[in-house]
Amino acid sequence: MNQTRRSPTLTPEVSAVDHRDGPAHAPVAVVEYGDFECPICRAVEPAVRQLRELHREQMAFVFRHFPLEDAHPHALMAAEAAECAAAQGKFWPMHGLLLADSQPPSRRRLEEFAGLLDLDMARFRAELDDEIYRQRVREHQQGGRQSHLRATPAFFVNGVVQDVSGGLHELFDLVASEIARATRG
Repeated sequence: MNQTRRSPTLTPEVSAVDHRDGPAHAPVAVVEYGDFECPICRAVEPAVRQLRELHREQMAFVFRHFPLEDAHPHALMAAEAAECAAAQGKFWPMHGLLLADSQPPSRRRLEEFAGLLDLDMARFRAELDDEIYRQRVREHQQGGRQSHLRATPAFFVNGVVQDVSGGLHELFDLVASEIARATRG
């Protein structure tokens, strides 16, 4: 019996509860599962930012947490800190600070970033201490596992995984192709 291997698909689909940058009804949705302590996630962030800027009007970019806790002991706390920032309307600025930083995201660094973003520090600390966003991070991780992920960064374009092991040029090409296809038809 000949079976074709299918590419992993995104589970769950993009929804209103996701951290989204770009138009809600964009013809292309790119989802990244990332880890704020992952050196590869940090290394590709400038290119991802360029992709987001290049297609700001035609692409929605979604970020989901996939902390690899065995390899990155601060990643879970960093994901929770990003959620604390999101609760105060500052997910994307915190996301940018975390991925641009070359140091491990220690509690002290997370509090420094929260201060830079002018977050309510008492609220930030209390939410981080009480781990109130841990369940949300775990839901993202579960979705990543259901989507057959093992590593970060992982990218999906319109729900289908995109192999970026050879670099991000294929991701750029696929996004451009999907946008062109959507505008033609």
